[in-house]
Amino acid sequence: MSENGDDASHQLRVSKIHNGTVIDHVRAGQALNVLAILGIDGGDGESVSVGMNVPSDRLARKDIVKVEGRELSQDEVDVLSLIAPDATINIVREYDVVEKHRVERPDAVSGVLSCPNSGCITTADEPVTSRFEVLKDGVRCGYCGTIVREGIADQIDT
Repeated sequence: MSENGDDASHQLRVSKIHNGTVIDHVRAGQALNVLAILGIDGGDGESVSVGMNVPSDRLARKDIVKVEGRELSQDEVDVLSLIAPDATINIVREYDVVEKHRVERPDAVSGVLSCPNSGCITTADEPVTSRFEVLKDGVRCGYCGTIVREGIADQIDT
């Protein structure tokens, strides 16, 4: 123990980022889905730090994703809100947080999810952009009415 009573060996240490985005308060186990939404697979040379299943006062356990050199678009934040409704987005410039806000679930999302219903027009060879109404506990296809409550991350168009 240190003199101030903290046990330094038990503290989470993740380096600060110079410029980019920190996605905090992601529900535990969703960090890999966040990376999938952002199209980060480790091959683009993007510097990414991920903390998974770390202690949180607000959520008990949480994931954290730090992406160097990238600020999220509103479309990306909207999709993130579907799998991480408690997330906080921190924009970092020159090592300082210059913007901080919680995600807000939009009323609808277009072109970012695919409908799991094989009979839906969006799964045919028609040039139709998917459209989903965002519900409290899932999403509803704007064309066929299929509701997805579980596995929303599996429906993300990448």
